[in-house]
This record gives sequence, structure tokens and C-alpha cells, in this order.
Amino acid sequence: MPYYIFLLNWTDQGIRNVKDSPKRVAQAKALVEKMGGKWLGLYYTFGQYDMVAIVEGTTDETALCTVLTIAMGGNIRTLTLKAFTEADAAKLIEKLP
Repeated sequence: MPYYIFLLNWTDQGIRNVKDSPKRVAQAKALVEKMGGKWLGLYYTFGQYDMVAIVEGTTDETALCTVLTIAMGGNIRTLTLKAFTEADAAKLIEKLP
């Protein structure tokens, strides 16, 4: 299954309600799993992004629907990266001309 890295920033609403964050994370985790994905972790960070989530998904379409559903809550803005494991990337690199 493909991997996705979500770089997350609080919206004004999200930071005002930061105390609800653990509950929202649990809801997001449940949604990812309901959509057939696997929640690999969430990290609270400082710097350019407020959080980083790592998810193993089923398809790009499912990942998009999942992140849009989460973002509709109005608490975060997202930047999504599709990621490849080192092993998967090595297989692709072997196919290069």
C-alpha cells in the first residue's frame, strides 16, 4: 500500500480549540482505519509545520477523500506528500534506462 505524509498546520479555529486536539486525532485515526488505511503516527512539531502525520493508505483516491474529510472540520490545513519506501524506490530505480 502507498504511504502518505501529511504536513499539518493549525487554522485559527484549530489552535483556539487545541485542547480538543487529542480527541480530533483519535477521530482522524478511526477515519483512516475505516477507509482501509493504517495510521502509522502523528508527531506534534514546531517550525514550519505544527504536526506531521504518516499514514499507509489503499489508493490515492482514498487518501484524498480521507484528508478532505478531516480538513472539512476546519482545524487544519494540509500539505500531502506521497512517499515511497527505500525498498520500493530501489525497485523503481533499477528500472531506469
